[in-house]
Amino acid sequence: MAVLLDVRIPRTLDAWVKELSRSPIAGTRVEGWLFEGRAARRRAEGRLADIGITARLRSAYKPLVHHFLEEVERAQLAHVTVHCPAHPNASPRRFQLETYPLAEMLGRAVLRFEMQPASDALPAYRIDLQWRDGRRRTDLVLAPNHVHVDALGETLLSPTAWLRVQRPGEDWQESARESEHQATFRRAIDWVQQHPWPEAEPYFERLDLRIDLPGIAHAPARESEWMNSHEALHEDLYFSLLELFQRRSGRPPGDRRLQPGQIVPDVRAGRGDARLRIAVGPYPAQEAASAQDDAVPLDRSPSPLAPARIAAELARVPGERFSATTREGRTVHGVHHAGHGPAVLISGAQHANETSGVVGALRAAQQLAAQGAHFALIPLENPDGYALHRALCTHAPRHMHHAARYTALGDDLEYRDAAPWYEREAREQGLALSGAQLHLNLHGYPAHEWTRPFSGYIP
Repeated sequence: MAVLLDVRIPRTLDAWVKELSRSPIAGTRVEGWLFEGRAARRRAEGRLADIGITARLRSAYKPLVHHFLEEVERAQLAHVTVHCPAHPNASPRRFQLETYPLAEMLGRAVLRFEMQPASDALPAYRIDLQWRDGRRRTDLVLAPNHVHVDALGETLLSPTAWLRVQRPGEDWQESARESEHQATFRRAIDWVQQHPWPEAEPYFERLDLRIDLPGIAHAPARESEWMNSHEALHEDLYFSLLELFQRRSGRPPGDRRLQPGQIVPDVRAGRGDARLRIAVGPYPAQEAASAQDDAVPLDRSPSPLAPARIAAELARVPGERFSATTREGRTVHGVHHAGHGPAVLISGAQHANETSGVVGALRAAQQLAAQGAHFALIPLENPDGYALHRALCTHAPRHMHHAARYTALGDDLEYRDAAPWYEREAREQGLALSGAQLHLNLHGYPAHEWTRPFSGYIP
């Protein structure tokens, strides 16, 4: 694997504290928004308080949700009305979508949304709060965003770091700032866009983007599923790079036949400054076969299953075996169970990060075999993507990992329309052996929000 870029990007939180500490003036007030967890922001506020500066540092990612987590006593709330901003450069419901999962957080409180008139001013929510004891309050919650043009020439409105400073006797001075999260995203996109790639697809076997960002994105664990900026960066980089390579290939936007190679944004928690390393090279060596999972029945088994468990369950289904070989050399296994009635093809993990389909396909096969039904089964259609998903889950088991969605060629095997067929060949064999006219292609969807904050927020 050849490392083609290795850069460090200063941590915004540390840079702000250093900047404000150069010539501190007692009584200075500071408000800031950036992509950091609560604990790190509170530590920075304490450092500034030691030199006479009163600071309140908030999250630039999902600021309304953080406001309720950090600044609103929620237990006895009775009514909440959220007046959502609207901006001419964003989807009309953009800022309402960004309130997810507020309804779950408020328990029995009645929640209403109202839309403000569209404005190009700095977006801000107005929230009317009423508690059961009759107390009322109205809060204004800024949602700093900036208008920018992305690598494809699209005008977007995206969350940004923002700093406001008021020194004694002076007006507030404020402006958008580029955080290390934003700078990492921009530099990665710029590098890929300018690199001299080959003329024809695939452009590489594997494109690795290893990113180490300071701190833990957000805590505690449940909240991290709602608002994990590390996960959001992974998602935004992956789909933005797909869009860049689609443009380069001349394909229309969203064409799932694109075969750029395997794109892997690997975003992890680090210390100190952010670090971005981009490398291009061959596929990694295949992992050694692991021991089978414990023998928990499939209807109670956690997902995702280990490949050894999948193989063991498939071996229990009687019938004629068939197989295909993936781009990385793994085997796609299938079985044709000849029985009575019309045939059906059952498959799972076409999108390999949607792991519940594997369990569903195996459970379906168990029941159909017991009934003597006619079916073909491919429980794991995309073993290469599944292996990547398992690797990424070793350090972020609850993330969506859409980089593992497609094959090692970078395409969606459903849309592959020319040889070499690789994984797709197993599906064709299953259809031919069974004569099935019905294909149950089992998918799954993440249990929490999917965002692209640096590309307009909405995926």
